[in-house]
Amino acid sequence: MRRRSRGDGNMPLLEHVLALRKVLVIAAYAIAIGTVLGWFFSDQTFAYLAHPVTRLKNITFITTTPMEPMLVKLKVSLLVGVTLALPVILWQVWAFILPALKQNERKYLYMVVPSSLLLFICGAALCFFVVLPVGIKFLLYAGGGAVQSTPFVTKTSYLGFLITFLGTFGLVFQLPIVLLILIRIGLLSPRTLAKKRRWALLIIIILAAIVSPTPDLFTQFLMAAPMYLLFEISIWLGYIVARKRAKALAASEN
Repeated sequence: MRRRSRGDGNMPLLEHVLALRKVLVIAAYAIAIGTVLGWFFSDQTFAYLAHPVTRLKNITFITTTPMEPMLVKLKVSLLVGVTLALPVILWQVWAFILPALKQNERKYLYMVVPSSLLLFICGAALCFFVVLPVGIKFLLYAGGGAVQSTPFVTKTSYLGFLITFLGTFGLVFQLPIVLLILIRIGLLSPRTLAKKRRWALLIIIILAAIVSPTPDLFTQFLMAAPMYLLFEISIWLGYIVARKRAKALAASEN
């Protein structure tokens, strides 16, 4: 995408709309191409994503409608397509907003975007490899001891549950980014966060109980523990950010 000049503030509205339209069109093409490629690997992808269920004994996937296998294949293909197109989408968004930013604003964008993406991936990975197997096992077997039964899982329900689970953990792992931004703009201070540790721990436990897709305490602990660790890391990083902010304010006053 050709970059616009730094005079974006004086650009007519139509030019902004056309530039945004180009971003959306290219992103849509990238997703469409990625989805077509994902179609050929959708069966292997779903088999990998379904491993937390298929590894359990006496668990069987079923389909309840004639269209369900095809719809699941399409959804998995779209998921693969969005994943493959993500670098193109990010580049298009980056190229659209970057010319309108000042030099110091660009510096923070260079740090925030990669950090946010990395934290999202870490949260999703922790969910898939650690939390999801435990949560799935608990949900499928809890309460099944009184009457002998065989759990059945539809592909559609599992795929929706999986996407919700991964997305929840990915968003929860954005906590350091949010706190550091609030510290940087002066709405919070690391000293205040440090003094409110007990309240933060209580809020994190309540939040984990609310957003966790499974009701068992162990799964909620696996979500709350990383959140509190990220909170502590945010405090120490916040001291660095606060010192830099103080130096910048002192320099601007002089």
